[in-house]
Amino acid sequence: MKKTFLVAKALIVIVAAVAVSCSSGNSTDKNVVSGTNCVKSDSAACTLSIRYINEDSIISQYYLAKDIKEASIKAMSKLESAQNSRAAEIQRFGSQIEEKMRSNGYLSEQSYQADVAKFQKMQQDAQTYLATLQRNVEMEMAQGQIQVTDSIQSFIKRYNETHHYDAILLRSAGVYFNPALDITDEVIEGLNAAYNKVEK
Repeated sequence: MKKTFLVAKALIVIVAAVAVSCSSGNSTDKNVVSGTNCVKSDSAACTLSIRYINEDSIISQYYLAKDIKEASIKAMSKLESAQNSRAAEIQRFGSQIEEKMRSNGYLSEQSYQADVAKFQKMQQDAQTYLATLQRNVEMEMAQGQIQVTDSIQSFIKRYNETHHYDAILLRSAGVYFNPALDITDEVIEGLNAAYNKVEK
């Protein structure tokens, strides 16, 4: 389960926008730094507007991520239940075969072979069914990860259209960030405000 959401966290990308608060300069000047309004000069200081988000907090508090995590837990529980159920069914039938052999319950070799063949088919059918179910669970979890990642990326792009930061970084990308640059709570609030839960 942790692996699923670590992957989702890892997929949250750095969002950059063009809009820099800098010292005076002409955007058509040869000395303009590409992509900014900063002028290359020994005396000119260029100020970048950077913020960061804590991806752990977002994943743990974003309603969509929480709903997808809950759905993944249910899917994994269903898979585990199916595995246990099939295993118990096969074990019961195997025990019946053994008991029948001990009590001389088989009247012919053919009837014994028929039960053995049935037992083997039960095993094969269970393997096929459980493999399909596991693939479906894995696909569902992967789609959930993509949905969370896309939702966060889209929101941050929209968010930055009005805030005009030069970069929004992941907290895990650096060793130290000034806590004043943390916009995690704003992002979580905006994500949750925009989230419309679809009942299934």
